[in-house]
Amino acid sequence: MSVKVYERILDLFEAEGINTLFGIPDPNFVHLFHLAEERGWNVVAPHHEESAGFMAEAVSRMTGKAALCIGTLGPGLANLAGAIMCAKVENSPVIFLGGQRARITEQRVRRGRIQFVQQMALVENSVKYSASIEYAEQTDEIIREGLRKALSGTPGPVYIEYPQHVIQEELDVPPVLPPEAYRLVGQTAGADLVAKAAELIGAAKQPVLLIGHGVHTSRAGASVKALADLMACPVIQTSGGTSYIEGLEDRTFPYGFSAAAIDAVVKSDLCLAIGTELGEPVHFGRGRHWVANEANRHWILVEQDPSAIGVNRPIDVPLVGDLRAIVPQLVDALKDSPRTPSPELEGWIKQDADQLAELAETAPSGMSPVHPARLIVEATKAFPEDGIMVRDGGATTIFGWTYSQAKPHDVMWNQNFGHLGTGLPYAVGAGVAAGGKRPMMLITGDSSFQFHIAELETAARLGLPLVCVVAVDYAWGLEVGVYKRTYGQGSLETGVHWSKDTRFDKVAEGFGCYGEYVERDEDIAPAIKRAYASGKPGVIHVAVDPKANSEEMPSYDEFRTWYAEGQQ
Repeated sequence: MSVKVYERILDLFEAEGINTLFGIPDPNFVHLFHLAEERGWNVVAPHHEESAGFMAEAVSRMTGKAALCIGTLGPGLANLAGAIMCAKVENSPVIFLGGQRARITEQRVRRGRIQFVQQMALVENSVKYSASIEYAEQTDEIIREGLRKALSGTPGPVYIEYPQHVIQEELDVPPVLPPEAYRLVGQTAGADLVAKAAELIGAAKQPVLLIGHGVHTSRAGASVKALADLMACPVIQTSGGTSYIEGLEDRTFPYGFSAAAIDAVVKSDLCLAIGTELGEPVHFGRGRHWVANEANRHWILVEQDPSAIGVNRPIDVPLVGDLRAIVPQLVDALKDSPRTPSPELEGWIKQDADQLAELAETAPSGMSPVHPARLIVEATKAFPEDGIMVRDGGATTIFGWTYSQAKPHDVMWNQNFGHLGTGLPYAVGAGVAAGGKRPMMLITGDSSFQFHIAELETAARLGLPLVCVVAVDYAWGLEVGVYKRTYGQGSLETGVHWSKDTRFDKVAEGFGCYGEYVERDEDIAPAIKRAYASGKPGVIHVAVDPKANSEEMPSYDEFRTWYAEGQQ
């Protein structure tokens, strides 16, 4: 079979179930983009390559597969650098494909070369694998190695480039191979360790399930639900894994931000951790809330990367492999001996529900501008059924952890890297992955919203059901708070304030979206409803109180303990 290199690249990705690409086409890519659209791919061109990378990352999270992002040579690849690093820190298997000048140009001893930079050197420390397709016949082996590396061990990004002269060369190739023919798929854990884990679970009096980001990005919710039902115990969310599993909403508590979660962790005699690195935001599983009862607590860790076992804390039973394969093994091992519910489970469920209701009741109301806690309460009460929640911003996200009244099944934000400005691109990518059918809500701070605000046009062009609720204090609110705590009230707050003439509702209208300005609590939910009803992406500009936004962030002391075991 004779094909062009760009045709073969699409064939190889299609074999992995990938049919979406993000990027801004240039002469290196027009043939690939054109053919992809002919084949029925989703081909999305944003307004910035970094946005393209974030959009692809969102698709990966929503599909449980690798995703594809393309960057033009030189400045396009340079613009992707932030998204590549974010994918690395967030463990997202994104394939970044880059064009490059012909090798004769690259190897010449010349000055003044146009649109040229050494791209491999730029990104090689931020990816799991980098390679160049120097010869057409290398196409299969390099693309497959990229997919193999992206999806094995701890998932992460790879970078593959091809020089301009290679992309249209002809290849004689056999039919494409299915994934299981060239990489390990569905790795299970050893039967002896599964049996040992089941024995520990059966003997535990107060087990907890610690659920991380990886459960949701691998789309393993249904099997984890089956395991949780057999264990009949609390589900503790890491702050990076805040998507709720359907059917477990009532007994899922956020680590550190729920009194029920803290009590369940303190009293636990076994922790089964799935899809989490046990990183700083859970105090490595050995500090803060884990200290009490540490001597009596067993640990089971489901982890795909064998080199991660025992790094952050000792593990009694490591189950190494794909959680999508291991969790069903545990379900099978426990199905004939389900646990009776933990004795305090019903009390914790009530305690958490009461705490949430009390927060909704006590969030300051009647203020204009709006108190940010009240903004979160009102916006999340209006969160649509089966919606996708997207978070962005500093202070706004911190308020959201505590005051959110919604329990969404899909949440998009980047905890580990803390990259602001991802919200709008994440929303676009998630919307594309969902076929434009699921409503989305982005709750963001104003400063973060402006990073990639041009992607409002992309959302409008694609007709995505997205409402952006923007908390506007005309400042970097989290950093204003840092100045106040460091230097006191009335000190210089250098570089953290900006123009109060900006109106995001008007900006939205300029991009063909729905816009509305709000400065009272009671107007937030109706504005959100009108935005969804408009049939356009919407932006709700909510004026929030700057003093409250910078001084009254809830659970801030808990948040500070994330950093280097309490040291900033």
